[in-house]
Amino acid sequence: MSDPSDAELIEAGRKIFAGDWQFIWASPSIETLPPMKGVEVAFAGRSNVGKSSLINGLTGRNALARTSHTPGRTQELIFFEGPTPADGKDAGLRLVDMPGYGYASAPKTKVASWTSLIHKFLQGRANLARVYVLIDSRHGLKDVDNDILKTLDRSAMSYQIVLTKSDQVKKAELQATVDATLAALAKHPAAFPEILITSSRTGEGMPELRAAMIRLLRERA
Repeated sequence: MSDPSDAELIEAGRKIFAGDWQFIWASPSIETLPPMKGVEVAFAGRSNVGKSSLINGLTGRNALARTSHTPGRTQELIFFEGPTPADGKDAGLRLVDMPGYGYASAPKTKVASWTSLIHKFLQGRANLARVYVLIDSRHGLKDVDNDILKTLDRSAMSYQIVLTKSDQVKKAELQATVDATLAALAKHPAAFPEILITSSRTGEGMPELRAAMIRLLRERA
């Protein structure tokens, strides 16, 4: 049975994400981060897991975040900012598109640079409320994902798994991936114990993900 407040959170999320979302900043290094403001949530995942498509789907903007079939294109922390609600009920929200990880063809020096940037960002960003770790529904957790989860655990950073591309998997296979992922998360102390299932193509899970972010905003208020 759903919580009566869920419908209100979903509606609040719909209103915020229907507003005017804009790209505001790109940071290639920790020294170039924008001043902290509002509440930030970040999106992490393997290269080509669908981070940019998810951000576009959440905001209803086809080209807010640049999508590419070339792994490793996003090499900076990309910040997007939404409107501040007129009623002042919810604080301002920012979305942060993190560099994709697990791109085997990238030079080792570049991989090391990205990794260092991500670690420093996680440890020094007081207004970062949660990291959403995107996992491709077709493949489930890989070793490189587990490495990132361990990094998040060490940083004591709250994170939640978001399965992407759910429309490309049969229901039975999707459920098996969900079950295996939940079992793996039991070993990770900083992991949020629920999984969100999404599809940027069909819109599945988008209202619930927006609602989850509204809940975070209100917890930080």
